[in-house]
Amino acid sequence: MRILRPQDLLDLVDGAAIFSAGGGGDPEIGYKLVDTLVSDGYTVKLVSPSEVPNDAKVVNFACVGATTTVEYDADAAVKTLRILEEYAGFSAYATIPVELGGFNTLAAVDVAARCGILVVDADGAGRSVPEVHLKVYTIDDIPLTPMVVAGLHAKNIVVAKETVNSKAAERIARVLAAEWNHSAYTARRILTGVQAKTSPIQLSLSKSMQIGKMLRKSVDPIKAVVKETGGFKLFEGVVDYVERETEAGFTFVDIKLRGTHEYTESIFEFKAKNEVLVAYRDRKLAAIAPDIITPVHPENGKCITAEKIEKGDKFAVLGLPAPQKWRTSKGLELWKDVLQRSNMFEEYVPIEKLAS
Repeated sequence: MRILRPQDLLDLVDGAAIFSAGGGGDPEIGYKLVDTLVSDGYTVKLVSPSEVPNDAKVVNFACVGATTTVEYDADAAVKTLRILEEYAGFSAYATIPVELGGFNTLAAVDVAARCGILVVDADGAGRSVPEVHLKVYTIDDIPLTPMVVAGLHAKNIVVAKETVNSKAAERIARVLAAEWNHSAYTARRILTGVQAKTSPIQLSLSKSMQIGKMLRKSVDPIKAVVKETGGFKLFEGVVDYVERETEAGFTFVDIKLRGTHEYTESIFEFKAKNEVLVAYRDRKLAAIAPDIITPVHPENGKCITAEKIEKGDKFAVLGLPAPQKWRTSKGLELWKDVLQRSNMFEEYVPIEKLAS
C-alpha cells in the first residue's frame, strides 16, 4: 500500500489525461478535487491489485454523461457508492477507476478517500471510453450490474438489479444521464479480489503518475511521453473548424486543423464522441480507436479535452497504442460496434502501421 502525496495526485490528473483521448472529463476539475481532498484532510491510499485479498469486493466508480456538462458533488458521489453497498449487502474494500481521464479517474479516488477505503492501482480500460459497457471486463464476461445511477446531487437514484447484457446497462445509464442534464454518477461492476488481479488494466495509475511527472519535469514533455508510451506525434497545427453538439448524453465534436512547422501544407481532422475516436491526415486514416488519440498543448504536453477546443487554438496530437486486451478479437468487436453506431466505418489498423 502507498499513500499518495498531493503532488502524486496532481501528476495522476495530468498523466491519466494523456490516456483520455481528449475525454474523461476536464483535468481542471481533477485539480479541484485534489485541492479539496487535501484541504479537507483526507488520505488517499493506493493498493496494488496483487495485494487485494481474494475475497475482497472492489467497486468501479465513475461519472457518465456528456463531457460539456461535468460537475461534481462529493457527498452525492459517496452516497451512490453507499447505496450500492446497502443494496448488494457488502462493504467495499476499495474503489477502482473505470477509465483513465483527468476527471473520471480522480472521481474514484475522491470517493475512496472520503469513505476511508483504498484505491486499486488499475482501471477498466487503460484509456477513456465513450460508453459504460466499453470496458475490458466485458471481454471477460463480468456483469456490469448491479448498478446504481444517481443524479448530480443524488436527488434521483436508480438501482439496476440485472440487465440482459452490459450494453443494455449502458443504455440505462446513458438515458438517465441525458435526462439529468447529461451527467450522472455510477457505482457498478463489483469485482472480487481474484478478478481485480486479472481483468482490469494493471498498475495503470502508477503509470499515469509517472507520465504526469514527466510532463512536469521534462525539457521536451511531448518527446518524453511519446518515448515512454511507445506512441507517436501525429500532427501539430491550428484549428480551422470546430463543430460541437451535446445530445443523448454525449458530446460530439468534429475538428479540422491546418498544419504548422513540419506539418505545413497538411490538414488533420478528427471526430470525437466524448473521446476522439478517429483521425485523418490529408484524408487518409491516421489513427482509430481503440488506439488513443489525444490533443495536447504543443509546449507543456498536457491534454486539451475535445469539448474545450475552439477555432484558432494551437495544439499537437499524440497517438498511443491501446492496451493489448483491446486488440484481441473480442476487444476489437466491442469497439467496432461503438464506432459503427457513431458513423465511423473504417477497419482497425494498429497505429504503429499507420504512423510508419
